[in-house]
Order: sequence, then C-alpha cells, then structure tokens
Amino acid sequence: MRVIMTGGGTGGHIYPAIAIADKIKRRNPTAEIIFVGTRRGMEKEIVPKSGYEIRFITVSGFHRKKVWKNVRTILDLAKGNREAKQILKEFKPDIVIGTGGYVCGPIVRAAHKYGIKSYIHEQNAFPGITNKLLENYVDKVFISFPEAQAYFKKKEKLVVTGNPIRKSFLTSTMQNYRDKLKIADREFVILCFGGSLGAGKINSAMVKVAEQLSKVQDIKLFFITGKSHYNFIKEQLKEQKINENRINLLPYVDNMHEYLSAADLIISRSGALTVSEITACGKASILIPSPNVTGNHQYFNAKVPADKGGAVLIEERDLTVEKLTDTILRLKNNKEMLNAMGEASASVGCFDAVDVIYENLEF
Repeated sequence: MRVIMTGGGTGGHIYPAIAIADKIKRRNPTAEIIFVGTRRGMEKEIVPKSGYEIRFITVSGFHRKKVWKNVRTILDLAKGNREAKQILKEFKPDIVIGTGGYVCGPIVRAAHKYGIKSYIHEQNAFPGITNKLLENYVDKVFISFPEAQAYFKKKEKLVVTGNPIRKSFLTSTMQNYRDKLKIADREFVILCFGGSLGAGKINSAMVKVAEQLSKVQDIKLFFITGKSHYNFIKEQLKEQKINENRINLLPYVDNMHEYLSAADLIISRSGALTVSEITACGKASILIPSPNVTGNHQYFNAKVPADKGGAVLIEERDLTVEKLTDTILRLKNNKEMLNAMGEASASVGCFDAVDVIYENLEF
C-alpha cells in the first residue's frame, strides 16, 4: 500500500496528517507513506522528525491586497502542478490525503486526474478556501466540526470525523507530567501559547499579566512564545525582574501533550488543532481567536467549547491585561467552576477521529 499525505504551512495542518499516517502505519506496518509539502512551511522540519520522508513542490498563496504579486503565485502554481504530477508518476500512490494549506491543491487535483482515490480533511469550523475548492476533486471530505457542513456543496461527500490528534494527547494523565515537569501538587499551572508560530498580541499582554501573576502564591506559568518572539519577550521579562522559578519561558516545545496534560488552565489562540487537543484533554481554557485568518475561522472554532461552557472566549479587540488577569484569578479561586469547565470541554472532545477517517478510506 502506498499513501501520499499532503498539507502544510503550520502545525495545524501538519500534525493531523501525521496522526492519520501513524494510524495507517499501525494498521498496515508495510505501508509506504510519503509527505508532500513546501520548503517554506513547518513541515520541512516536523515531518522528518516524525519519521516520514517528505518531498517538496513549489506553491504559494494568492495575495488579496498586493494583487501584482499574484503573477509569481500563478507561475509557482504552474511549476507546482508539474512537480505534483511527477511525484505521482514516480511514487504511484493508492490514495492521496490532504489536510489543508495551498500545497494540497496541485497534489489532489493531479490525483483526481489520474483516477487515484483522494480525500481531504478540514480542521476548522469555517473551512479554508483550498478545501472548499477541492471538494469537487475528492472522494470524501472529512470535517472536524458539524458546523462546517454548511460551507460545502457536496453534502454526500461529507463525513464528520473530529480532528485527528496525536496518540500522546489521548494517553496522558495530569499527574504523570506534573511529576516530570517538577510541578508541586499545590501549584496552579497556567499554560500560555499562541500556536506553532506564536502570537504577538497574546505575548504582549502576557508579559504584563506575568508580572501580576508572579506576585500570586502557588501559580506556575509556562509561557511558550514562539521562536521568533522568544528573545524579545525574554528581555522584557528580565527588565521586570520576574522570578524565573514562577514563570517558565519557552520558545517552542515538541512535547506539547506533556505541558497540556499538566496544566490547570490553558490560554491560547483557537486554531482547530489547538481546540481539539485542549478538549481531548478535558481542559478549561481562555481562547483568544486570531482575527487575521480567513473567514475569522478561529472565532468559530472557539465558540464550539465556549458555547458548552468549556472555555472563556475573549476576542482580541476586547483583550486587556486587566480582563485577562481577572479571568485567570477568578478561575484559580473557583475550583468548582474550573472543574465544570473541564468537564464541558471534554464533552466536545473527539477521541476517535483517526479511527473514523481510517474506516472511510478505500485502499
């Protein structure tokens, strides 16, 4: 069995693809699986670390504001189409699975042209433009949230699966990783991160929030800034002379499941994968959707647990240091509310997405 996985740009597209590939490998140990991505996306580092071969094609996104730059985009697309066809001819896959990002387009369309079974997975409650365009070229469209059904025309192709997450998130327990991360039983643990690339607005607010939290007894903050923001945030915290034993600053972590499992409260953006991992772990969260995404899809992702009572949704335009600090302390001081949020979060969590996807593949 030969399988091509394609998807890229950010971890939100890449990790679901890895989760699906891992499932296929567990059920079919002799399966040959390769990934197709771009050299500019995070897949170039993440995929090899996960033990899979990756090949690259040339493709870039369309510019809505700087229209003249689309000349390069069109040239890239033409080149990417040729490269995609060459990969398919050489590898001869039985199926192709796309998990989002511009890189999926050339591979999925070429697979359709050659009569190869193909599938796409949409992580968000509000689908991305690439997947909406590709629904005509695939056999099935897997969606994470039922809310996404309204945005696809081919209803007969839709399968609600949930979001594929790595097995490590489903087998973790809080105490295991609290011990490993040297967290005392009495400590209230906050995990803050802005997605795989970091989030400037959240980081800026959290620098000032961290100063307030450092004065509160028994709070421990793990603050994951994103690699590009790390040095700047580190200097800001150093100027404030914050106790480093209370505030743990990190640029990026590969073992996110350990920190997520150990935390009492999560503060983050609301990318689809992030929301799925938080709810699978049954964690209370403060979700701050990025407004700079297509169709404001992070807002719709955040509403899913928020509407059930599992998350506090704060739009970026309403984000203030005072509001964020007050919300954190309110939840810290109300264990009953925090536990209820965790239960509500778990109620929307999906634990069998990769199983549902695997059962709907036709090899």
